[in-house]
Amino acid sequence: MTRYNQPVDAAQIPRFAGHSTFMRLPAVTSAEGLDIALVGIPWDGGTTNRAGARHGPREIRNQSSLMRRVHHVSKIAPFELANIADAGDLQVNPIDLMRALEEIENGISRIVEAGARPLIAGGDHLTTLPVLRAVARKAPLGLIHFDAHSDTNDSYFGGARFTHGTPFRRAIEEGLLDPKRMVQIGIRGSNYELDEHDWAKAEGIRIIYMEEFTARGPEDVMAEARAIAADQPTYVSFDIDSIDPSMAPGTGTPELGGFLTREAQAMVRLLQGVDIAAADVVEVAPPFDLGGMTALTGATMMFELLCIMAENQARKRGKT
Repeated sequence: MTRYNQPVDAAQIPRFAGHSTFMRLPAVTSAEGLDIALVGIPWDGGTTNRAGARHGPREIRNQSSLMRRVHHVSKIAPFELANIADAGDLQVNPIDLMRALEEIENGISRIVEAGARPLIAGGDHLTTLPVLRAVARKAPLGLIHFDAHSDTNDSYFGGARFTHGTPFRRAIEEGLLDPKRMVQIGIRGSNYELDEHDWAKAEGIRIIYMEEFTARGPEDVMAEARAIAADQPTYVSFDIDSIDPSMAPGTGTPELGGFLTREAQAMVRLLQGVDIAAADVVEVAPPFDLGGMTALTGATMMFELLCIMAENQARKRGKT
């Protein structure tokens, strides 16, 4: 029987001791031999107001020590189904935006070329754009996107086209995403303009506002999301501000009226069967956090995603 990388056992070595890695897994310098690479992107150069998400990966690692080996609902044991490790942080220039985008794309490209699927801790939401450039080189992907904001604006501050409010517009323009296979869930909050979402809707993006989600519930909404993604490779992007700031205050652009954490967990669990090419959890900003709760939420959502991705990998090998 193949023995994959295993996390440090918290019953043997306490969570506050040892190296701080994602899920207490081994740290590696190359994604060779991995099925899933856990990666940090400590960069928030696209932030338009409250910076701080550059510190997200480090604190998510700290809080991920609370994750155990087996999912209590699905009974998925991800570390038995796939070879997973912490592939470290990408080296990203914090003061040169365009160079940073290139560095992120190149770093993720090395992981993809090694045969691993990336599961990423950001970073602000602009980090998703260069990741998509690396993952979607052969064909456009679908997108299941949890967020308070559509992030399909055109520009900010007199023509700045690369911010954390523009990544999905740029990704569609660059042919990285198929807008007919895109769904955005949890969108809410005040807008800049009355027609702010018209471009996204005209492109074919399905926007499920928070009020619709509340009326329908996780099961119905996620059934539609799975149908939109179909059986083709899909990117999953989870912005922590999709969760209500009463539960996840540590983020740059909080919006009242968001998901409960248990609703968010339920939705990710309903991604079973989706062909997740890569995924991220973004916009965790520890400087605004309270008691590490937002980072814990980010780590928990990464574990939820990891379980789905590991099961998919095992299914492809015929192990489930």
